[in-house]
Amino acid sequence: MAGILLTLCRFVSRPTATLVRPMSDQPIAAVILAAGKGTRMKSARPKVLHEIAGKPLIGHLLAAIEQLGAAQCAIVVGPNMDSITQAVSPVPTVLQKDQLGTADALKAARSVLSDFTKGTVLVVFGDTPFIAPNTLAAMVAEREAGATVVVLGFEPDDPAAYGRLVTDQTGALQAIVEFSDADDQVRKVGLCNSGVMAIDASCLFDLVDQITNDNAKGEYYLTDIVTTARRQDLSCRVILAQEAELLGINLRSELAAAEAAWQNRARQAAMESGVTLQDPQTVYFSWDTVLGQDITIGQNVVFGPKVAVQDDVTIKAFSHMEGCVIRRGAVIGPYARLRPGADIGEDARIGNFVEVKNATFGAGAKANHLSYVGDATVGDRANIGAGTITCTYDGYLKHQTVIGVEAFIGSNSALVAPVTIGERATVGAGSTITRNVPADALSLARGDQRDLPGMAAKLRSRLKARKEAMKKS
Repeated sequence: MAGILLTLCRFVSRPTATLVRPMSDQPIAAVILAAGKGTRMKSARPKVLHEIAGKPLIGHLLAAIEQLGAAQCAIVVGPNMDSITQAVSPVPTVLQKDQLGTADALKAARSVLSDFTKGTVLVVFGDTPFIAPNTLAAMVAEREAGATVVVLGFEPDDPAAYGRLVTDQTGALQAIVEFSDADDQVRKVGLCNSGVMAIDASCLFDLVDQITNDNAKGEYYLTDIVTTARRQDLSCRVILAQEAELLGINLRSELAAAEAAWQNRARQAAMESGVTLQDPQTVYFSWDTVLGQDITIGQNVVFGPKVAVQDDVTIKAFSHMEGCVIRRGAVIGPYARLRPGADIGEDARIGNFVEVKNATFGAGAKANHLSYVGDATVGDRANIGAGTITCTYDGYLKHQTVIGVEAFIGSNSALVAPVTIGERATVGAGSTITRNVPADALSLARGDQRDLPGMAAKLRSRLKARKEAMKKS
């Protein structure tokens, strides 16, 4: 599958420009703060493991950091968050035991970054999945241009209760003021704080160690690093991003909104790359969906993880796919289900209410309706009739079915694996096949038909009398 993903198709993702990498050779490290309990999600699952397009929130962020070429990365987690450690492996996690604020969280990463004393440390949040690699690259470039601290800001239509970024006439950042601490003049400032920062590694922990917890909550706030740096005449700057990049996830409703935003971008990207979506709002992609050109996708089609589709494919309405490859010219659906391991050959047909799992269909092969084909190899131009089932599981083990080139399987047949249907063989409708069928053979495996004249009328009379008797009793 890897070759197809890389050479035959295009990746459906949020559209981004070519990554603008920092010109300097200075290294980059990233610390992802993910220790928040996410109580408003009302979930036993850590917030950052909730998914958008089939990928955890933190996974989207890690992908952006990977594109940036970070030399090191650490994820700060809270107690009882082993599931995050497992999900992000081999990226290391560190524990913030007492959870006393964002600066305290950053201190937890000290051991991982002990040898990282030159370059830039990015501090990002695990519940903000949409930050673009180019935005992070711009922050790094601004830091390397001479700033000690670079803060990512944005200008929302409604600043609401966001913290404000106070700058001077030259654009230098003077302070981050929380909304609750801001006077009327500061609240009029439209430049808001995202919390994302790029900090000079050479003085990172010197600055963080000077942050105090002299506030109402008794916590150590990373936002105070700007004031600490300014007291030492160190430069602090702001880089702007679009509000959509900084969407944070704290509620199920926000998760749904983020999913909708991601899907809309993926749909637009697909259409711009040569895919026809007949009803775009009803098509759902996965984060790793791969599409070629001149594909037509009908209404209410769902792509699960690991789906690759080559050129000139038609996917009709109400089809569901995951873990499969659909090759050039194939037609899928309507109401088809392709499960992991399905490999649909060129110009093959998988029709309505057909389920395929761990099976390969050769070029031009057909299963047009009402069939289950699993753990099988179907040869080129083979034709599988309605109601056919490959019986693969004996209660303990799975077994393989092989259907040869140009074989014909009659309707309502059961192929009991392990079994091979030879090339150009025909299986008569209603057969249960338990032995291999030779090439070019006709195989019939069903009981003889018996006709009993007049018996239907006698049976109806007897059943009617029984029904009337039951009504009277």
